[in-house]
Amino acid sequence: MIIRQFLAWTQHSSAARRAEAAGSLARAYLYGGLGAEIAWEAEAALLALLDDPSSLVRRALAEACAGCATAPRTLIVALAGDQADIAALVLSRSPVLGDADLVDGVAIGCLTVRRAIAGRANLSAGVAGALAEIGEAPALVALARNRSARITTGSLMRMVERHGGEAAVREAILTRPNLPLEVRQSITTRLAEALSAFAVSAGWLTPARSARASREAQERATLAFSAEAHPIDLARLVTHLKAQGQLNAGLLLRAILSGHMAFAEAALADLSGLPLRRVAGLMQEGSTAAFAALHRRAGLSPVLLPAFGAALSAWREAGQGAIVSAGASLSRLMIERALTACETMPFAEAQGVMALLARFEAEAARDEARVLARELAADGARADALRMENEILDGEWREAQRLVTQGPVTEAAPCADADPMAKPAPAAAIAQVEAPQAPEADEPRTDPVGVILDALPDAILAEFQGSREHARKLTVEVVLDAIPEALVASYRADRERIAA
Repeated sequence: MIIRQFLAWTQHSSAARRAEAAGSLARAYLYGGLGAEIAWEAEAALLALLDDPSSLVRRALAEACAGCATAPRTLIVALAGDQADIAALVLSRSPVLGDADLVDGVAIGCLTVRRAIAGRANLSAGVAGALAEIGEAPALVALARNRSARITTGSLMRMVERHGGEAAVREAILTRPNLPLEVRQSITTRLAEALSAFAVSAGWLTPARSARASREAQERATLAFSAEAHPIDLARLVTHLKAQGQLNAGLLLRAILSGHMAFAEAALADLSGLPLRRVAGLMQEGSTAAFAALHRRAGLSPVLLPAFGAALSAWREAGQGAIVSAGASLSRLMIERALTACETMPFAEAQGVMALLARFEAEAARDEARVLARELAADGARADALRMENEILDGEWREAQRLVTQGPVTEAAPCADADPMAKPAPAAAIAQVEAPQAPEADEPRTDPVGVILDALPDAILAEFQGSREHARKLTVEVVLDAIPEALVASYRADRERIAA
């Protein structure tokens, strides 16, 4: 009876009043503990309100039911198919909806709906995959920033493949914790492509030079973020690079010349089909014939064998791990050894390798210059700080000398009746005024201090004078104790040098 009266009343009220009444009815149904018969009528009334022509009423229903796990599924599914702003309310947080409902919302929804689903808590890998496949760039940004979303490596790769050219998408993916190496490498590739295209369009570089610079920067970044990777992650990265056609001889040579032997071992193991431990042993034992066989089995060009062999020989002689610990990206020692090994080769065969090694040498020199410049700047900053500290200590020493040799200087307070324009009195007059006047023999002492001193015995007066002398010496000792020992020693040395 009450529900029928409510429906009859809503037919003649304004949209705002109907929206308020719809929200109140929904909350009463969900949280009011209605009886079974009244609850059935209330549910029917809520479903009937879905036909209300005003979106305010349906929005009020969505706001009241979105976060409740006991909301009628038929009501939630109907609201999820409503207009975008209403559907986003329930799709973003309703626990009633399953993965099938969310995937359907991704498929038929707009950007607002997909962004709402992408920000949903504890999003499943299936829904994340649907978003990665058809979602727009803003929706993928929201998905990547959702830390509770379970996104597989394949979905991340698909996001980079579709919208990796968008800076916001790249930045959002890079902020995710425990990002796989192959995803980082794909983002590096897309960033290098974007920078290369910009340099060519701006007329700064030719297409060929820009492509080479982009490829070398990409290889350097790949080795940088894979330096401390786990062997399993390195194996996946190598497999990805091989599938993308980026596992080339230049990358392998750079890895060896920069001391990233773990990457080189994983790459040669993948190319040759040999176990990783066997490849690592062949690279470390120093047998030229054994490494030549590994080189051939990996499918590398015979022209590169002298450079590879010389670089590995320098690495073994310097001590395994010493090249990496030096801090430079490329080792100039290993590059020089490789250049020397290629000098005896025919020019037609060695020109490509020599040009590549020359670029590596220039890059290593620039890296060392950057390190040296940073060290010099740090040394200059430390020298400036030390100079300022010495100036402060010198000032403190001079002040301490003044206190020890001259004693504290006290100034007499000016008289309140003194004329500020009056000239200062001569020094003799001041001394005459300040000097104590001896009393006449027959004139009685009128000042109380003098009377007290005249009344004291001579022994007590002598003891008093000795106490004053002791206090003066104690003051000097306190001042000396406050001066650092180094400054006192320096002061004494200066006095002895002047006396000599």
